Amino acid sequence: MKISKPLNKFYIITLSLCFFVQILFANEPVDIWKIEKIKNSNNTNEENSQLQNTKIIQSLKIENQTENIIVDQNLEATDVKLAGLYDPDENGLSIDMWSNSDGIEIKNSLEKISQKNLSNFSEKILDMALLTNSYLPSNNISAEEFLNFKFEYLIKKKDFELIKKFLIKNPLLNDNQKLVSFYANHYLSNSDVDKSCEIFEHISLISDDHLNNFKIYCLLIQDKKEEAQLLFDLKSEIGPIDDFFVKKFNILMGYEENDDTLSDKNILYFHLSHKTISNFIYEPKLDTPKFIWKYLSSSNLLKKTELVDIESSDQVKLIEKATSESVYDEIELLDLYKKFQFDVTQLINVNDAYKLLPDYQARALLYQRLLLTVDTELKLTLCKKLKKSFVDSNLSKAFDKELSNILKKIQEDEIPSNFTTFYDNHKEPEVIKQSQIKFNNKIIHQSKLLKYFLNKTSLPKAEKEANDLLKKIKRNKNYLFSKKDIILIESLKSDGVKFKKKYENLYVHKDNIPPEINSKIVNGETGLILLNLIEIIGEDKIEELDIESVSFVVGILNELKSIDLRNQVILKVLPLKV
Repeated sequence: MKISKPLNKFYIITLSLCFFVQILFANEPVDIWKIEKIKNSNNTNEENSQLQNTKIIQSLKIENQTENIIVDQNLEATDVKLAGLYDPDENGLSIDMWSNSDGIEIKNSLEKISQKNLSNFSEKILDMALLTNSYLPSNNISAEEFLNFKFEYLIKKKDFELIKKFLIKNPLLNDNQKLVSFYANHYLSNSDVDKSCEIFEHISLISDDHLNNFKIYCLLIQDKKEEAQLLFDLKSEIGPIDDFFVKKFNILMGYEENDDTLSDKNILYFHLSHKTISNFIYEPKLDTPKFIWKYLSSSNLLKKTELVDIESSDQVKLIEKATSESVYDEIELLDLYKKFQFDVTQLINVNDAYKLLPDYQARALLYQRLLLTVDTELKLTLCKKLKKSFVDSNLSKAFDKELSNILKKIQEDEIPSNFTTFYDNHKEPEVIKQSQIKFNNKIIHQSKLLKYFLNKTSLPKAEKEANDLLKKIKRNKNYLFSKKDIILIESLKSDGVKFKKKYENLYVHKDNIPPEINSKIVNGETGLILLNLIEIIGEDKIEELDIESVSFVVGILNELKSIDLRNQVILKVLPLKV
């Protein structure tokens, strides 16, 4: 195949193949790569189409199968100004939620947040802040820096459906290669090739070498060899292609016979090795990357634990490491421990004997003695020592499920006081039954006004009920307004409920929002305010916050008109539940 014009390095890689077979006989210039015109939705995505110059190939002409390919390299750089997933109107936010904020403050806040183990509620707020469709901040922060925070957050969440939705919604992001790689590599490491390849159907621009190789392989297994060959040829015009990938490509295309060349450089190369080596065998080591362990497990290529030589410390430690990484089930490792031979003296004097053994043998001895005891205190002692041994050997997740199963079989009232903390920390929490709200119309924050926050009552009806209730409350000279009562009433006022003037002095309310937050509210810095809230709540469950902090959070959400998020706070904190 002869290329009539030199191919530009950057632009050729970024192209995406379309249906080659359908255009082989075309007489007019057509795209051979699937460069889709991005049709944005009627809401915020229309902003993208106005701000972005889509990279387009002007023409690519194929007159016959053997004719020259003519490439017009007139591509313009994409300048993405808008990125996100959720409609800002859904959460009372604005497309300009970051525009007026100082990037230095944004980066400092995000870096602090990234170091915390956020509660579920804090994570919900961070979802809103980072994934709402909005203009990217530009003051003291680059688009690349801010997008990287989004990508790192999505990767940390490991919600692959969410990642897929984000990539589909934002196909023109120049720096999304990290996210695409994370998605494709994850599914390939779990031997789900189809799922790995599907993401390339939605990505318009690919400049990463690894992802281009991935794309070529996907075309091959989808029986689109002509397209795979064309992309391979175009890629080779840019410069030399990795020898390993060339060899595997030629084998899969049928040009060469299978060979025994193996590479574990990345998950794609390891998969290609597996597919092109007859009688593929791979013996993992202690430093074998986690993605290979996953691949071996999902492809049923791991050695069965019953075949492990317990005389080989390396083999046993490999199983321990793989168990901690969820490659083997815990029960498989514990069954392996049962094979060790210990004498009666060692079992009887276990508290001293295990200290004289190598760590993996010590764990086997502790587990065997644990199976033999019926004494609750000794059982807890052995569990604690065994768990500590795993943790000390950096195998913290190798004894979680079985430890939980053991502890759940012990009645809570049998636990000695010196083991209470250990028991509480490692016993799997029971499934919490969904509580129902119990209404009490004698107390404002427990009254049927809560139905408004459950979206079961209209605003006019809530207004009538609120005034009727305050009428009764005013007659009761002994009624004391609690902070929870005030939170509910102020939230109703924020939503537009009108209270009669004669009820205005029933309680005293002082706004506790600090001036710096008020200034950000006035300046429209909604995104940064959400980050500030996350810093305040952090790892705490919202229902465990003190009432002053709850009042502070609700007050800010009222000012931001973030109704759904505020309602979640109110319904977790205010009602009496049964």
